[in-house]
Amino acid sequence: MRELDQLLLRYLDRCWSESSDGERGVFLRLLECEDDTLWRWFMGLAAPEQEDLDELVGRIRNLPP
Repeated sequence: MRELDQLLLRYLDRCWSESSDGERGVFLRLLECEDDTLWRWFMGLAAPEQEDLDELVGRIRNLPP
């Protein structure tokens, strides 16, 4: 989905270079998730069960456009 791509690219452009190795690992795990699952998480319709994924989704959601 193009919207998901934009969200994830925004994170890469703005945050990746300062991210810790741990956060980068969480992001890579996020990329392994199905698009429909990601869509529900980013739209706030559901939340990841894993706390680290949930925190990163929130961080990405709160990045300014």
